[in-house]
Amino acid sequence: MASPALADFLADSHANLAMRNFYFNSDNRDGAAKPSKTEEWAQGFLLDLRSGYTSGVIGVGGDATAMLGVTLDSGRGRHAGGTMIPSDGERAVDQWGSAGATLKFKASKNELRVGQLMPKMPVLMASDGRLLPQTFQGVQLQSKEFDNLMLIGGALDRARGRASTDLTGMAVSGGTQESDRFYFAGVDYRASDALMLQYYAGELQDYYQQHFAGLNHTLALTDDSSLTTDLRYFRTRSDGANGSASGRAQGYTVGGYTADGDGEIDSDLWSAAFTYRLGGHSLMLGYQSVSDDSNFVQINQGSINKGAGGSSLYLWTDKMLLSFTRAGERTGFAQYGYDFAALGVPGLKASVMYLKGDHIQTAGGAEQSEWERDFSLDYVIQSGTFKGLGVAWRNGMSRSEAARNGDQNRVIVNYTVALF
Repeated sequence: MASPALADFLADSHANLAMRNFYFNSDNRDGAAKPSKTEEWAQGFLLDLRSGYTSGVIGVGGDATAMLGVTLDSGRGRHAGGTMIPSDGERAVDQWGSAGATLKFKASKNELRVGQLMPKMPVLMASDGRLLPQTFQGVQLQSKEFDNLMLIGGALDRARGRASTDLTGMAVSGGTQESDRFYFAGVDYRASDALMLQYYAGELQDYYQQHFAGLNHTLALTDDSSLTTDLRYFRTRSDGANGSASGRAQGYTVGGYTADGDGEIDSDLWSAAFTYRLGGHSLMLGYQSVSDDSNFVQINQGSINKGAGGSSLYLWTDKMLLSFTRAGERTGFAQYGYDFAALGVPGLKASVMYLKGDHIQTAGGAEQSEWERDFSLDYVIQSGTFKGLGVAWRNGMSRSEAARNGDQNRVIVNYTVALF
């Protein structure tokens, strides 16, 4: 390839090394399952290489990542496999890692990516809630050819959990059979500077089809105050094997309560959240409702062989210990946050959130309830040698009639170094 064609490829290339130090302490306050307390500390490294594109009508480039996790402290009786660190028998592994590459093509404002992906969409959110991020393998096409419109679509065939080195098929919580195809498509339309409209669809073959519609609007009230409205709706129905008794008997089923006790997916979820901001203050009030026939679901690898549990959901209620997505659950929530930049301390933020869910359906007919309180404190150094270094503390407490009670603490230090 002639050197002029490589000019943009090289000039726009860059590499970063992201480092994350993570202390995780989760204490289950009741129940017979062991361990009752998980306490682990680990160091993560993520090398991220991104190229530019060759010149021409179709530009070609490539990205690559290499991830390494190193166990600093864990041990028998304090380790639960897949919580943060992969397991070697009953113990945590000393270290684990993975690598992935992505081939990319660009024409005008259209980009095709093939290989490793970390999608961030309402129908699938790659989880980054532990030491190393969750990744997927597949193909994705994104277009920004039209003003104020973003189109996306693609297919995935493999997944790697956030505490795993293995690529596996995909499933939902409670499903033991692997699906090797997840299709997705979506559109973001910015109707105005203040209004964003979204529609997405996803299909995990032999498990479910899901449709999402969303609206986000910000109304400026004064120079330093605003009101944001966020509306979300998910419609999820069985697909393929999950829609038949024989398919569910093979393991294409969902865990938790279902209307006929048969493991068939059938869920509607909607939420409304309103956030008032004034200077450094923000106050959010919201409500979420799940229909009675089954839990809300998205991809979760925890029930399949060599899978790694855990996922992230595009929900206000997806918190540290609970997600408030059980069949029939009605959840009210409130959050107060403060940005200390308003007091001359940029980079320092704090928030507290409380959620209360009830009307949870059970096979016996009794309804259950649960609640969670989360506190977060974040600080990012704004200047000097360690500019960009971030320290975060997360503290959560949950009490539930449908799950084990828990208290949880996380301390996270993030720092990224630009290599070139």
